[in-house]
Amino acid sequence: MRPRISPGRLRELGPVNWVVWQILSRAAGTSDAHLFSTLGRTGGLFRGWLHYSGRLMPGGRLPRHESELVILRVAHLRDCDYETDHHIRLGRRAGVTPEILDRLRQGPQSPDWSANHRALLAAVDVLVRTRDIDDATWTELSTHYDERTLIEIVLLVNQYEGLACTITALRIQRDGV
Repeated sequence: MRPRISPGRLRELGPVNWVVWQILSRAAGTSDAHLFSTLGRTGGLFRGWLHYSGRLMPGGRLPRHESELVILRVAHLRDCDYETDHHIRLGRRAGVTPEILDRLRQGPQSPDWSANHRALLAAVDVLVRTRDIDDATWTELSTHYDERTLIEIVLLVNQYEGLACTITALRIQRDGV
């Protein structure tokens, strides 16, 4: 499937976003992170989005390992290969092993999760599926996280679900394609 909007280069990105794209591509371990070279075409909106995204991950209160669990579960539920590819690489740096990836595909019902990871993943599943979190799931999640982190979890799930939707709608190609 062809991208609906081609990744930009210097002319489409402008000098600032072009440099940002180059840096982010290298950090992602690729010569062209298509997500950034596509979204970079939006000018200042791209930089605002990067700031917001960066405040959630890696700059959020949720431990990096748990942020990656959330993101990878969202990517799995949304069947977003681009997001999955990118966060397998990032997750590896945060201790997400191939065994953990297999458990993520099984979901929160896998018996090997800790209680807080089970609650976290259950909340992700419910939020992605229903656009809400039922009281029982919320109560369990709130036994493991403070109020500020609970808000951040909801924002993180929605950020990466929205990103998966953007990637899908724009038909952003996987890196290296």
